[in-house]
Amino acid sequence: MNGITYRRTSDVSEVRQLILDIHVEVRGEFGLMDRPFYHRDRFDERLMAYASRPGWEAVIGYDGDEPVGYVFAVPLGENTAWWSAEREPLPADFVREDGRRTLALNEILVRRPWRGTHGRGTSRELHEELLAQRTEQRVTLLVNPALSGGRLKAVYESWGYKQIGSQQPFDDSPVFATMLRDPLHQ
Repeated sequence: MNGITYRRTSDVSEVRQLILDIHVEVRGEFGLMDRPFYHRDRFDERLMAYASRPGWEAVIGYDGDEPVGYVFAVPLGENTAWWSAEREPLPADFVREDGRRTLALNEILVRRPWRGTHGRGTSRELHEELLAQRTEQRVTLLVNPALSGGRLKAVYESWGYKQIGSQQPFDDSPVFATMLRDPLHQ
């Protein structure tokens, strides 16, 4: 354990401003805030859309009173568009959702002092804390394989994710690698 405490919430109003602030701070450090997809208002639109769906949940990590990062996710509902942007369609039985089968990890960000080798595994701890109380069978996420020379994608692979495809879910988004971890708990 790395001394971080975790707070779970399904009420976006409790954490919206904090999530937006961390998004701007971290994405700014990586030089992404000048790209329309990462603009604060555009991110806020996605955050609020995800948070409006049944089962949305966020976990915020704290080092004392200092927020270190967040993760949030939502189960894929029966009418999800998650799989529809896949460049190569996946089998119908693979993408059939019912709100209980697949958790979509929408975002995980950790502030600089808690990242990398000095971060003591903060991202992984946030990730596992979120999944610990989830009951879905599997978890999916999207990662930009071009960022950090592929290192971020490799981190997810080390956590048990495998690439199952690629997609561009928004006109202004990068092409993401679609990753899946099945089963949810490993």
